[in-house]
Amino acid sequence: MYRLIALFLSYCLLFHTSFAGPKREFRAAWIATVSNIDWPSRSGLSAQQQQQEFINHLNFLKQCGFNAVIVQVRPAADVLYESQLEPWSRFLSGKQGQPPFPKYDPLEFMIQEAHKRNLEFHAWFNPYRALTSSTFNPNPESHPTRRNPDWIIHYGNKGYFDPGNAQARQHIIKVIMEAVNNYDIDAVHIDDYFYPYPIAGKPFNDDASYALTGNGMSRADWRRSNVNTFIWQLHTNIKQAKPWVKFGVSPFGVWRNINKDPKGSNTVGATSCYDDLYSDVLHWVDKKWVDYVAPQLYWEHRHKVAPYDVLLPWWKEHTGAAQLYIGLGVYRMVDAKPGNRYYGPGEILKQIAAAREANTQGIVLYSIRSFSRIGTALQDSLRMNYFGSIALPPAYTVPNYLAPNAPRLTAQLNGSQALLRWDIEKHDKMLPGRLTYVVYRFREQEQVNLQKAENIIALTVAQNFTDRASAPGYKYVVTTVDRCWNESGASNIISL
Repeated sequence: MYRLIALFLSYCLLFHTSFAGPKREFRAAWIATVSNIDWPSRSGLSAQQQQQEFINHLNFLKQCGFNAVIVQVRPAADVLYESQLEPWSRFLSGKQGQPPFPKYDPLEFMIQEAHKRNLEFHAWFNPYRALTSSTFNPNPESHPTRRNPDWIIHYGNKGYFDPGNAQARQHIIKVIMEAVNNYDIDAVHIDDYFYPYPIAGKPFNDDASYALTGNGMSRADWRRSNVNTFIWQLHTNIKQAKPWVKFGVSPFGVWRNINKDPKGSNTVGATSCYDDLYSDVLHWVDKKWVDYVAPQLYWEHRHKVAPYDVLLPWWKEHTGAAQLYIGLGVYRMVDAKPGNRYYGPGEILKQIAAAREANTQGIVLYSIRSFSRIGTALQDSLRMNYFGSIALPPAYTVPNYLAPNAPRLTAQLNGSQALLRWDIEKHDKMLPGRLTYVVYRFREQEQVNLQKAENIIALTVAQNFTDRASAPGYKYVVTTVDRCWNESGASNIISL
């Protein structure tokens, strides 16, 4: 009975939502690799098995209407690509330092497969986690956890790079920049693990670095300064190397509670970014050190401690010029019992609708493996309705670069098929890298409006497209978008 009620409510919500979503919306899912949470499903799979699993994930996202994927490529001071600085992750082969067999470069493969499907690829790095277990160090002798034990602080049975150690910070930045320089990623993404989540009665022992560099600051202010320095340095390095690579952060969902700061949210959570993780996200936004913020709002509407309906407008008000993507917890649906607001897709769909109503720039769902454990109701609603129209990710303007030129379009009707072809004159102020083309279709008497998502019938990197559902009386327009989704003006209009 509860299941029937939940399905009924979800379908009611589905049909009361517009079938055409916004033209611009970031739609992403996280894929976690640490401890094989999402991918690969287990360590030791062959290269072919790993690749097929990843392709299956991308095909699922594409079919549901997503346009981006955020993949953890550095889970715990180990990596999923060819690196001169850190070893191959054991979550691939089962042994730290050993590449997958037959050998291939997973990051290169994942980027290529994502881009084939017009999905942005955001490389997700966990900056400070060094060991998933303090009692087990699988790294070779050359690894910083062995070569520089003074960089590592053991806490809560895990090992962390000391954020107060400047040499440790520089190592982390070098690791991330190695990937930025060597791979065609669209963004660097870091999660909420700065200083570790506090454990009651157990202080984080950074006494040594505080004694050296505290400079009279309180311990809390010093810790925030350390994280601020890291964010600023990483942002600066990324923009100097490749200004088109975005830098995003996914913080814990509560910046600060209002009882600690009048700017804080009307929440009573025991944990906050500012006071417990020492991450002052609002400072980074104010300084324009991050391009987007994806707060993890994993609580439901009317939650007793941190209500979604309180935190959503708070983040919208405080993210300034940064793009705002809302992190949603699909994992909460797994094993949800009758009476739980996450029992059935209704709560997640309601959260997506609220994020759109608040004019955020998109959503990110954690995590992809949860979809295989909750039935098909949510993915069906996303595919048929909430993500039912093609959406472009929000545009990201890069200084000193201009949007590409509009294409020149030709077409002919072949029975019920429209054969479209176009070319484009490139200019020297375009961003380097791939171009994508947006194909719009309108009825003959319909005004051309490039803001209506329902008129987009295709995204393609080819310079041709066949509309197999065409008919006399249709007209077409094509635009060009660069790698940061800056769109040209409209091509000439072709009527058939």
